[in-house]
Amino acid sequence: MAEQLSPEDTATLRALLAGSDPVSRALLAQIPHTRVVGRCGCGCVTVDLEVDRTAAAPAPSHDNPAVDAWYDAPYSAGVMVCTEGGYLSVLEIYSVADEPITAWPDVRCIER
Repeated sequence: MAEQLSPEDTATLRALLAGSDPVSRALLAQIPHTRVVGRCGCGCVTVDLEVDRTAAAPAPSHDNPAVDAWYDAPYSAGVMVCTEGGYLSVLEIYSVADEPITAWPDVRCIER
């Protein structure tokens, strides 16, 4: 069952997609029309996303992942925004340690 994006999911997407390029603008515009449709089985905060395609336009053609960034504090982790067909599909976090990351780090710690 689909659920609303959490405030942390939304803040992370907005921080990662901040930019004035056409891809970032289009993906940002999809956020209000995006729902969580799945979660990672390891216990981390990675979420599978689905956009209401009747309410939002696809982003222009781009590389996938659309964004690949890094957190350096409070622990080392990577974060990616992936798309499918120009629509948001996954907000993923991955740890360089063995333990899954169970909360989104502060968006001010994102490094590109």
